[in-house]
Amino acid sequence: MRLLRFCDRIEQNNMQRLFTGSISITSKKDGYVRVTDPALLEEGIGKNDTIFVDHSHLNTALHQDIVEVEVLGKQKNVKGEDELYGKIIKIVDRGRKGYAGILEEENGMYFLVPDDKRMYTDIIIPNDALNDAEVGMKIIVTITNWTDSKKSPVGEVSAVLGHPGENDAEMLAYALERGFSDVHNKEVTDEANAIKARGISEIDKANRRDFRNIPTFTIDPIDAKDFDDAISFQKLPNNHYEIGVHIADVSYYVRPDMALDEEAIARETSVYLVDRCIPMLPEVLSNDLCSLVQGQDRLVMSCVLELDDEGVVHNEWYGRSLINSHRRYSYEDAQITLDTKTGDFYEELNTLNVIAKKLNKARFDNGALQLETDEVKFKLDEKGVPIDVYIKTRGDTHKLIEEYMLLANKYVSKFITKKQEEVNGEGKAICIYRVHDKPDPERMHDLDLYIRGLGYTVRFMDGLIPSKDLNDLLVKMGDRPEKALLQVHITRSMAKAIYSTKNIGHYGLAFDYYSHFTSPIRRYPDVLIHRLLMRVLDGDYPKESERGLYEKLCMQASRREKEASDAERGSIKYKQVEYMSYRVGQEFDGMVSGVSEWGIFVEEKTSKCEGMIRLRDLGNDFFNYDQKGGRVFGERTGVEYKIGTPVKIKVKSANLELRLIDYALVY
Repeated sequence: MRLLRFCDRIEQNNMQRLFTGSISITSKKDGYVRVTDPALLEEGIGKNDTIFVDHSHLNTALHQDIVEVEVLGKQKNVKGEDELYGKIIKIVDRGRKGYAGILEEENGMYFLVPDDKRMYTDIIIPNDALNDAEVGMKIIVTITNWTDSKKSPVGEVSAVLGHPGENDAEMLAYALERGFSDVHNKEVTDEANAIKARGISEIDKANRRDFRNIPTFTIDPIDAKDFDDAISFQKLPNNHYEIGVHIADVSYYVRPDMALDEEAIARETSVYLVDRCIPMLPEVLSNDLCSLVQGQDRLVMSCVLELDDEGVVHNEWYGRSLINSHRRYSYEDAQITLDTKTGDFYEELNTLNVIAKKLNKARFDNGALQLETDEVKFKLDEKGVPIDVYIKTRGDTHKLIEEYMLLANKYVSKFITKKQEEVNGEGKAICIYRVHDKPDPERMHDLDLYIRGLGYTVRFMDGLIPSKDLNDLLVKMGDRPEKALLQVHITRSMAKAIYSTKNIGHYGLAFDYYSHFTSPIRRYPDVLIHRLLMRVLDGDYPKESERGLYEKLCMQASRREKEASDAERGSIKYKQVEYMSYRVGQEFDGMVSGVSEWGIFVEEKTSKCEGMIRLRDLGNDFFNYDQKGGRVFGERTGVEYKIGTPVKIKVKSANLELRLIDYALVY
């Protein structure tokens, strides 16, 4: 490990051994701190380096807190490998804004029993901090005082959600405990309402390029309300095509130092739970004035590119524009138009689709990775109970929009960078990049073992599996059921894409320049990119002294993105367990998705609901876990289970409190 070697160095030089990082709490109530010190990351240290902290040295640190840790030394872990261990010196920032759980009472003392089992202590709630909460109710509690790790933390009820098991209570809990409120404060709402009341005047439209007479349309999910992006299309006299990617001009309305801007920075993103969207901006903006609705004049930021039939870009233009969308397509409607070769804008859609396929091919020829994973969707009844689960299908229209959004993101990022470098020199640009580092060789090794467990082999070159080999393998697997599992494992083996002012490119997309430009209604980094783009166009280039501020905003955006993703995944997992809780005793087709010393993990074929079959429930045999072979096998019968093995399963139990499903084999 690089961090181990680094600590050897600082020990020899008698240097202080303090590091900053994010702590993860295990089921055994110990912790691992992942280093996030910018100085260490500069040296390539910290991406996958952790420091073990036993429970007695947590010093009130909780899951996902940013902490300062002192390295005490080295020890052997359970695998016999060297690892660093230490103690928490200081809590830099609490990772959770609140904790969801059930209010309980004992001997006149009230306390929260947290839902998250990684929260290793109850929270005491004084009588005057109950805020009308009643015993047995689902609540959110904020910690107000905790300095002594030998005592329980003290908190106050910040929200009363309802009764456990109620849809609203369970769904909102995932967002609220991460600081994503479903309401905006009065100052923010008042600003938004005032902007909406003023509307779009002729002054607002002035000095904008007018695209209102050029065919323009949006393509979005059928239930979407916030339309960030639209595409315009026209054929030019030279037989090239002018393709405009028009994005809601949120930065025109949301200015620095406004309450709206402060709120957007605090949230950084909209949150998409199973049954609702919790918007970054109030709905009078996100779903109305900023949304590119059909038949309404709208203010936009535009990336307009001139492409030929092969998708080669010949000219580019950026700036503030005015559009009026001629058609609001759902993905399904647009796909029908393509498939039937009839309907509004068929010729435009068809040409866009042909070019998009060439852009897609060029990306993968250049080394991009196929990182598509199945997206689980739910059909809910009026009470929010899941009555069906299905996998969202991706057609040509999804991929069409994706390619043009990627193209715009790439070209805007490159333009902002190059224009600054022309004046300030190479490497001196300030931009909000969406970066994706190369994967860690250890994770690549684990992926290689996983692939071998599936019965395939790939090359291993310079610590990496070439992207082409992974893409070719996915194509080779065709419609085999374990393909989806492999795609998930490929994604997990990659580094996490983050925001940064330091451009290292985007490994997964094989882009040298990449930023987020296309979704400012739901992502704050896109708002920042719009502001930077306008500053560059106006010749007001950012100063080096501003880099620190932008880097802090990048770190905040990356962190909030992860918290939003955790909330979204949590809501999906809850609904999957709830779905199976109504189907105890029913039989399904499944596939082994993982093996361990405790049993095998099985994913139900249609709903992707994953559960465990414990070793003792596998049958009349003594089953062993073969870690090297990636299998579980019976000593007497020789029956083996490995990733991809099809099985018939029955739902044994579904525990909503623990979010766990247990399956049993059907013989």
